[in-house]
Amino acid sequence: MTELQLRLSQLALYVGDTNGTYDTQVEDAVRRYQWARGITTDQLGVYGGTTRSRLESETREP
Repeated sequence: MTELQLRLSQLALYVGDTNGTYDTQVEDAVRRYQWARGITTDQLGVYGGTTRSRLESETREP
């Protein structure tokens, strides 16, 4: 989850602690990312395969 937090931070979607916890703040950031990218194959707020693939394609590896 730390990598997820760092990737979301690269896009200014997450500004919380980088602690590896999938909390409400991370879930909200994932939801905003999915909504902005039109991702509908994963449930909103769920870091599924499509969301992960898209996020990794537009961010650098932390």
